[in-house]
Formats: sequence, C-alpha cells, structure tokens
Amino acid sequence: MTTSTRGASRVPAVLVLEDGRAFRGRAYGAVGETFGEAVFSTGMTGYQETLTDPSYHRQVVVMTAPHVGNTGVNDEDPESQRIWVAGYVVRDPARLPSNWRSQRSLDEELERQGVVGISGIDTRALTRHLRERGAMRVGIFSGDAVADEATLLARVKEAPEMVGADLSAEVATKETYVVPAIGTKKFTVAAIDLGIKGMTPHRMAERGIEVHVLPATSTLDEVYAVEPDGVFFSNGPGDPATADHPVSVMQGVLERKTPLFGICFGNQILGRALGFGTYKLKYGHRGINQPVQDRTTGKVEVTAHNHGFAVDAPLDKVSDTKFGRAEVSHVCLNDQVVEGLQLLDRPAFSVQYHPEAAAGPHDAAYLFDRFVSLMEGQRA
Repeated sequence: MTTSTRGASRVPAVLVLEDGRAFRGRAYGAVGETFGEAVFSTGMTGYQETLTDPSYHRQVVVMTAPHVGNTGVNDEDPESQRIWVAGYVVRDPARLPSNWRSQRSLDEELERQGVVGISGIDTRALTRHLRERGAMRVGIFSGDAVADEATLLARVKEAPEMVGADLSAEVATKETYVVPAIGTKKFTVAAIDLGIKGMTPHRMAERGIEVHVLPATSTLDEVYAVEPDGVFFSNGPGDPATADHPVSVMQGVLERKTPLFGICFGNQILGRALGFGTYKLKYGHRGINQPVQDRTTGKVEVTAHNHGFAVDAPLDKVSDTKFGRAEVSHVCLNDQVVEGLQLLDRPAFSVQYHPEAAAGPHDAAYLFDRFVSLMEGQRA
C-alpha cells in the first residue's frame, strides 16, 4: 500500500528487518508501506536500469553507493515499462539532479510510480548486516504506516519469502512481440521472456537478429512456430526450483539441438535442464563490478550481476548429462560461484550475469557474438 505525498523527504520512515533490526530515516519517493526481500547493489551508477529490471520484482534494493539520484531520470534508459523493485533504500539522495538528459528527479519518479523508499540511513551498516546475516525479508514504513517496532516486525514476518517464489510469469510479456533486426536480417531467435530487459533483444538486433519475444508460458510448439535459428532464455525473478515449465521447454530445445543461449535465470534453467541442482546464495551478487573468469579463454571480465540463486555444478570436472557432456565455463572470482555453463556435444551455453551491460561494463558483449557463431555453425 502506498500513498503519494509531496515533501516526502520530511516525513519520518523506518526500515525493519525480519531479524528485528531497525533503521530510522526519512521517506524517499512514495509514502506508505512496502515489503520484500532486502538485497544490496554495489553499482555506483545505473540506478535507473536497476529499478526497471524485472529481476528485482519483490525485492527491496539497498544502494551501497552513498549518493544516489545525481543524474535524475530520463525516458531513454529504462529496461522495461515500469519500476519493478518493491522498495528503495539510499543514504544521501541528490537534492538537485544535474545531467543534460535528465527529465525529472529520481524521488519524483519513485513517487509517481508508487515506490516506497527510505533515505538518510546508514546503508553501509545495513549492507554489512545483510552480508553477515544474509538477505532477508524487510518492510519500509512511512507516514501513517509507522507504528511501534513490534507491530511492524510482525507484519514483516507475514510477508512471503523468496525461496519457493514462482515470479517469472508475473513480470513477463503476455503477448508475443517482435524486435526487428537492425540492418540486414541474418537470423531469427525465439526469446523466452522470464523477465527480459529491453537492452537484451536490442543487443541481438544489432547483430542482424530478428527477436520474437515470447511469454514465459509459451509451449515448445509455440517456440518453433516462429521457425527460430536459435532460442534464448532471459533473466528473471524468483526461485529457479519452481520453474518446471521453462525447464521442460528448454529440454525440448536441447533435444532438437537448436542453438541455445541463456542468461541469469536462463543459466539456472539450463542447470536444471541438465540435471544440476540450484541453491540460494547467502546475499547474492548485485551490481556492475563483479569479476568473472571465462574458463574457456582465461579472460577475466568485470560484469553486471543480479542473482540470489546459483547452479550447483562441479567446477573440477566435465559432467555427463542426458544431453551430453557439460562443464562450468565461467566462475566468479570472489566466491567461486558458477557463472556459466556450456554443453560440449550440443550448441548450448549460458551465463549467470548480464552481457547486455545495461547498466554495466561491456566486457561480456562477446557472448552475443558467440551465440551468432553457434547459429552460423548450425546453418552451415
């Protein structure tokens, strides 16, 4: 529940974690209450892309960078049609945005879309707490929603957890749409929308790919009705253990040996399709500065991440699966979490991070070229 109130920065607010720790500050954006999973993002910029990433559905994002909102908000950078975060937490919001592309302030946009936030709290202390205790449920309360902390804590504990959450269909497109190739059309790709970001089909279109973006509930027959040269599985929110339908569709794609590429949630779907398990990370990877090594080349990339779950696959050996041999192709250098998979006997691979780089570095853009190479090889 939210209510919009001008002058929100003067309204008291409180953030309550499910373990009972509370932080008091001021309302930022809409005034009211909101619930979600508390996670932190280490990006120093790119907040507009973060807010509009459907993968953040039902999450309250804590920004570790102390100054947020300096560049305002524009209508060119969103990754979807709306803000998806459940709530937003910043330490020192910009008093006045300063950028030639800015059309309005960040707090105005949060208020316009009914997103409840809090500012003026020690986000460094909150981030350290989440690193030590793990991501957890949280509530933000401001205005008339503020009550005694015991009452607020009880409400936080009533909120649903992220484990077991099946969310991709809530954020995916309901109708198929087409992103045309830029320049000469070379390939057709069926992209399963599990929470896709707008820049992703654009990156493929830049490479001469006509992208048919399909709902998360699409069947295998609907995928192949577009006569694809390749199939793509997108990022998205929720627990991959609940994604039985996408796993089934992906297994059908693998059986047909169609070139396949998955990112983020799509990487977890490939892991499950190959028979690996998934698990929840303590506090996840979120931001645009995560070091990953491509084990096939030895190259280290600085990459954009947003995931709270990971694939449980062996790092030290090639695994035998129903679809042939598979190996871990990418690994996070901070904690050795699996960041990519590839099949050795079929044209399929995936990564856990975001090569579309919106926002983020462009170190991983080559992965779209790798997908093109798979389709070229299959056509030949």
